[in-house]
Amino acid sequence: MAEPRKKGLISHGTAARNRKATFEYKINDRVEAGIVLLGPEVKSLRAGRATLTEAWAGERDGEMWLFNCYIPEWQAGSFMAHFEPRRPRKLLLHNKQVTSLAGAISREGATLVPLEVLFNERGLAKIVLGLAEGKTKADKRASMAARDWQRDKARLMRGEKG
Repeated sequence: MAEPRKKGLISHGTAARNRKATFEYKINDRVEAGIVLLGPEVKSLRAGRATLTEAWAGERDGEMWLFNCYIPEWQAGSFMAHFEPRRPRKLLLHNKQVTSLAGAISREGATLVPLEVLFNERGLAKIVLGLAEGKTKADKRASMAARDWQRDKARLMRGEKG
């Protein structure tokens, strides 16, 4: 008989999302990568407690790493608790992917921005990285105007008065 699902834990789906990234950057390409985590970090992710707003990914020693991603300490974990919530975490990518991403970062001046952390159908933690360019202030204003218009249009279609 299957074990009942624990309340509040994510078995598959999005655990954390960087909503600020699509406003700050123009996302050109997306790459899904595995992430090396400790046991309590996985529990904390399943509880949906991670933050990606200040995180970034980059190359170090020929490997891709995730920096400044905040995954808080799991309170119930005692013997294997990690003490650095913002420690660098290794990303699992193929060598061709690492070289192409590193080349794009150095050549084109692009940024590797984490967009979301999710659990796939097998229950493995994955991170979606976006190869991005920074937006100008004018681009940000245009995206805010488009978002406001979409909201107003939806309100008008529902028949509400603004």
